Parts: sequence; C-alpha cells; structure tokens
Amino acid sequence: MPIENRPLREQVKEELLRRLGSGTIATSEPINEGQLATELGVSRTPLREALITLEREGVITSERGKGFRFTPLSAQEFRDLTAIVATLEALALRSSAPDHLAEIAPRLLEEARAFSAPQAPHDVIERYDDAWHDLLLSGCANGRLMQLITSLKLTMHRYERVALGDQDVLERSAVEHERIAECLQSGDLDAAVTALQENWNSGMDRILERLKD
Repeated sequence: MPIENRPLREQVKEELLRRLGSGTIATSEPINEGQLATELGVSRTPLREALITLEREGVITSERGKGFRFTPLSAQEFRDLTAIVATLEALALRSSAPDHLAEIAPRLLEEARAFSAPQAPHDVIERYDDAWHDLLLSGCANGRLMQLITSLKLTMHRYERVALGDQDVLERSAVEHERIAECLQSGDLDAAVTALQENWNSGMDRILERLKD
C-alpha cells in the first residue's frame, strides 16, 4: 500500500473499504489481522485503529474471542448512506463556482453519452461513476466536505456490486447523468441539484430491488 501524507490509519481504512467494495474481502469470513497487516505492509497498530473506526461506523462488528468481521449488507444502512451522500453532493454542487460548472458541463454531457458499452465490468462501472461525480463536484472548494463524500462512497461500493452486470442500471444512470449535465449547460443550477438527488434516489431504488432477491 503506497504511503501518503495522511494518518496511516485513514489510508488503511480506505484500503479496507476498497477491498470490501471490490469483493476481495468476504463479509462471511473473520478478518485475519496478522495476515492483513502483512498484505498492507503496515504494523498491526494502524490496522487495529482502522478496524475500531470502521466498527464505530457500523461497517464491521467484533465478537469476543472471534475478532472482527464485516457486517452483512443492510437495506436500511444503504438507505441511510444514500440519503446522506445525496444531500452532501447537492451541497457541494450548490457551492461550486458557476463559471466552473458552465465550463465542465459539455464534458459531463459528452462522457455521460459515451458510456454505453454493453455488460461493462464492475470495476469499469465503478470508475466511470466515481470519475463522473468527481468531475461534477470538482468546483467545490470545501475540502472537508469532499473528503467526507469520498469516505462515505467507499462504504457504499459493496452495495453497488449487487447491480453487477445489469445493463439497464447502467443505461438509466447514464441518462440521469445526461439530465444533470443538460441542466448545468442551460445554467439551471436548481434543476441540476434536483436531478442529482433524483439520480441517487433512483439508483438506491434499483439496488434495493436486488437486495430483496
């Protein structure tokens, strides 16, 4: 794991969330702290700090004598996360410089229309969606807000895997992204914010349908 100029426990936490989101770590298996520390190239202290933080956030649980394990998927947790991220992204979009939004709107529209590859792999879908939203919010100067959004979305990635291989989900998301970009291109920020929140809510509904299966 590359070392960055941030507390090591935060880097470890993000790496654990990435692995969980990608399916590298199974929720049904206990976390082997020694093995994981070796894989990450860190001591057990920052790893345990990261695990304790994730436990406070409800992502993992601990049992006496059994160690840590990731919590199973929860429809209610996903609803809660989606509501928070939708609200925070709306705030970030509203606080972005109008000139910057006008400048990136054509690119946002172009990228939304271009993303139509059938049966794209999950990692490609995830990268597209994250990159598109990152570009959308690139004019937000509130660094703490953006860090919070990024952290919460890492937690959500494991839920998004339930839509893996669903082309309909992809196409509808791309259409919703087009709508957001079109609103920005016409200078209607209120409509863009509404469309952004609808994008999150409709995406939540689609994933919740699959969580029931």
